[in-house]
Amino acid sequence: MNIANVPFLWLCALAVFVVIFIQSIIYIRAARKAAPAADMTNRELNQSLRAGAVASIGPSLAVVLVALALLTLFGTPAVLLRIGLIGSAATETASATMAAQTMGSALGDENYTAQVFAIAFIAMSISGGMWLIATLLMTPLLKRGSKKLSQVNPTVMTIIPGAALLGAFSMLTVTELPKSSVHLVTILASATTMTTLLWLAKVLNAAWLKEWAFGIAIFIGLVVAYLAHTV
Repeated sequence: MNIANVPFLWLCALAVFVVIFIQSIIYIRAARKAAPAADMTNRELNQSLRAGAVASIGPSLAVVLVALALLTLFGTPAVLLRIGLIGSAATETASATMAAQTMGSALGDENYTAQVFAIAFIAMSISGGMWLIATLLMTPLLKRGSKKLSQVNPTVMTIIPGAALLGAFSMLTVTELPKSSVHLVTILASATTMTTLLWLAKVLNAAWLKEWAFGIAIFIGLVVAYLAHTV
């Protein structure tokens, strides 16, 4: 843990969060500049930002739980670096596990020395770094493709992003269904909650309920999952 909490790693973690803070300011300013072109009022823009902030609470709870689980293995700075960047905690932890195994050790066992930590941390960092490199390389290519498609048929570009998100989250949901009855009950509970809240928001004309629906659905899903697992 003395190696895992050296000041240099703390500086690296701080640098990552400084970049995230600056990026957030840049994106918000860019959204405010682009709003008039999209026929969005300041009120609608603020509602969108607020809805995004509320919707991020649920996923952030999952990140916090993963971070707590990793603290004893990698120390605070490394975990802050991990959760502050694009990537997958499961994928990168698997990379660290395989790296530790090549050293004849496992994460957290009696042979988990400073050398094993260094190798595991490097493997985890490379795994996470490749997400960033892929994003850097693929974003311009995808932007060109979307621009050409919008020139051919603007309607297509309004359908493709929504269809892609729907397909991605549908596949994530489908892969969880056969795992256990707890997974099935959790998915049904959260889906029912989300559907009910959106219906109520429409009937009652309550815009605030739309903003909170996602966070509430995740919270209900967590509660149901806990209760189903303990029964």
